[in-house]
Amino acid sequence: MTLLEPSRTTGAASAPAVRSAIARAEAEVDLTVDEVVTLLTAGDDLDAVLTAAGTMRDAGLESAGRPGVITYSRKVFVPLTTLCRDRCHYCIFVDTPGQLLKKRKPVFMSDEQVLSVVRQGAALGCKEALLTLGDRPEERWPEARAWLDDHGFASTLDYVAHIARLITAETGMLAHLNPGVMTADELRTLRPTAPSMGMMLETTSRRLYEEPGQVHYGSPDKDPDVRLRVIEDAGRARIPFTTGILVGIGETVRDRAESLIALRDAHARHGHVQEVIVQNFRAKPRTAMRSAPDADLLEYVATVAAARLVLGPRMRVQVPPNLSDTTEFALLVRAGADDWGGVSPLTADHVNPERPWPHLDDLATATEDLGFHLRERLTAHPEFIADPDEWLDPTMHASVAAVTDPATGLAVPGPPRPGDSSGASSPPDSAETTPSQRGEEVGSAGKAGVDGPRAGDLGRLISRAAADAGSLDDGEWQDLLRATGADLDALAAAADDVRRYTVGEAVSLVVNRNLTSSGFRTAPDAADPAQFDLADVAAIADDAWQLGATELCVQGMLPADVSPDTYLDIARAVKATRPDLHLHAYRPQDVWDLADRAGIGLAAALAAMKDAGVDTVPGTGVKVLSERVRAEIAPTDLETDRWVEGITAAHRAGFSSTSVLFYGHVETAGERITHLRRLREIQSATGGFREFVPIPLPGPRGGVALVAGRPAIDEHRAMVAVSRLMLSGSISHIQAPWPRVGREAAAILLQSGADDLGGTLLDGRVKPEAGIEHGQDLPVPDAAALVARLFRPFRQRTTDYREPPANRKTRIR
Repeated sequence: MTLLEPSRTTGAASAPAVRSAIARAEAEVDLTVDEVVTLLTAGDDLDAVLTAAGTMRDAGLESAGRPGVITYSRKVFVPLTTLCRDRCHYCIFVDTPGQLLKKRKPVFMSDEQVLSVVRQGAALGCKEALLTLGDRPEERWPEARAWLDDHGFASTLDYVAHIARLITAETGMLAHLNPGVMTADELRTLRPTAPSMGMMLETTSRRLYEEPGQVHYGSPDKDPDVRLRVIEDAGRARIPFTTGILVGIGETVRDRAESLIALRDAHARHGHVQEVIVQNFRAKPRTAMRSAPDADLLEYVATVAAARLVLGPRMRVQVPPNLSDTTEFALLVRAGADDWGGVSPLTADHVNPERPWPHLDDLATATEDLGFHLRERLTAHPEFIADPDEWLDPTMHASVAAVTDPATGLAVPGPPRPGDSSGASSPPDSAETTPSQRGEEVGSAGKAGVDGPRAGDLGRLISRAAADAGSLDDGEWQDLLRATGADLDALAAAADDVRRYTVGEAVSLVVNRNLTSSGFRTAPDAADPAQFDLADVAAIADDAWQLGATELCVQGMLPADVSPDTYLDIARAVKATRPDLHLHAYRPQDVWDLADRAGIGLAAALAAMKDAGVDTVPGTGVKVLSERVRAEIAPTDLETDRWVEGITAAHRAGFSSTSVLFYGHVETAGERITHLRRLREIQSATGGFREFVPIPLPGPRGGVALVAGRPAIDEHRAMVAVSRLMLSGSISHIQAPWPRVGREAAAILLQSGADDLGGTLLDGRVKPEAGIEHGQDLPVPDAAALVARLFRPFRQRTTDYREPPANRKTRIR
């Protein structure tokens, strides 16, 4: 058998066998392996299996006192270390020490790096800090052992305990521990630090573990017997435990059945399994399984339904929402799922960096559309919180109670509050304290003065900016904008760490084309290639779609002699030709032009745009939010207060947008910082900005250094790094403006806090000169190659940072 090829059961089960298995499941009789295989291979009778599973789930929610409720945990993902002693063939989470060096990435996250992330998460209402890491890296990598020794920790798990206590003491959040295989003693030692723990069973298949070339071969912690022992030991230790299976990693249908039964039986003995995750395999680049097909949708849905029927109405069955298309949610819910798992408003899914979390508002809407209510839960499920003396260590009682709704056992809304910190971050069992406990400055790899660039006079200010951006005043931010030399290196490293531990390692790009609407003419001059009419608009949209674009960006004021209704006509022409092409159209200045000249007002203009098919709006048309600057360098731009009013109204009308700052002309450092603060204020009020793009202004008035003699690349690094730090927790994505700085400089900015490359800017074959950035393009393969040099994953995105459909992804050579 070749690597990764599942051994499938041939043929579908008979209808009588399916009906019999369903009936026994409905009677809550323990199903046999053969009966579970029958459910998994129901074929034409899959609909009956789904109906039975959904009905069972509904009965379980009713008996739990929360009918019609699907839960999720609002979390922050903390990848404490990406070193691991295992070698799983589908994993992109794990690094080697050499890769860490190339990525400028620490061996372990430091206290300061962890707190920087979790504090932002707490401010966004997160209650869970998911600590995920590789298994026992010190047993394979001397670098991990050296780091632990230098910092006074006996083991990785010792450090996990320290971090879990620190998080709860400093933020009031609850840690959920996912450190891999643990002994019974280690489980008991960690129990006082967190209300819940987890470890995926993945599969009971010994073939995948023992056979050379299979996905778990060479990974000692993936021995199914070892993992089942951990699950059993967690039950004996009375730990609420999350586990689950992977679907599509080469296991057989019988393997899936045996895995589900193994989890059922472990829970029957101890009552501690709080949820079972049924996770579908998604192929990742740069892994041995990169060419393997994703888990088949119907096989996956059948496994979710079988899990429900095997595990019964009282088990929570989780499906990760970022690993499925939203169009597939209905099937998963029909199959009996009742939990979306941890979803973060701040951090990436570091295990699946190519699969962004759904926006929580969108997840709530999708859940409501399926007839359910979305409610936030804690890391431990209500049934376990209801009996704290049995399931929670006494040290966790107060912390859990502080974020629990006593009526439901679910989470209380709003941010958690730090509790009593006494004993919450005890030093490790060592005569020496760690550098962070002594208050020393730490480099990007956590060791004082060893692993990262040392800052000069700005060192402590940089540390504060990374840990608590809100603590800096405008003057301090201006000082950071002027950083040079080692200070700038440290600033960029700190910003890149904040980027790494929030939005993650993936670098994204949207396939798009620009169209400058100021070139529209009712009767275009054939001699002017930048002029076009509505017929050209339709042809441009069709051409862009055929070339693989998912977005058409349209902006620019129409000529005064062209009817303002043409803004809407252009949108209608695009959507009539290619309804699935995302239309990113019209700056605040363009919208005001429509509103004023048509005499309909701003709100009506925005409503008309939505009706015409506009999906999102560009937040361009402003240089710096300063009337002094506008009057001096761009007097024809929209007044700054009208720009703010226009973008705010667009957000409130349901449009998300980009945001920008044009720098390097007559603006001061203070005006840049004021601009960023205004963007944060707008974001706090509307939540409508998706990304921020710091753009150096070209031309006679551009290229002016903020610091005399500082190289242009350092001007850009400082701007990107300060933007990342100042906007962290507010605007997630920072774009490296490759059309202005060039590809090589963009790669450097991706190591200074940026995470996105913007768009491909295809010229297209129809009226290519009609685009504002004509003559520049970044094909997807070129972007992927640039990102690969940084040892980071590349992902093609949609305009709103979601995953494009598989048939809209551009092939990478």
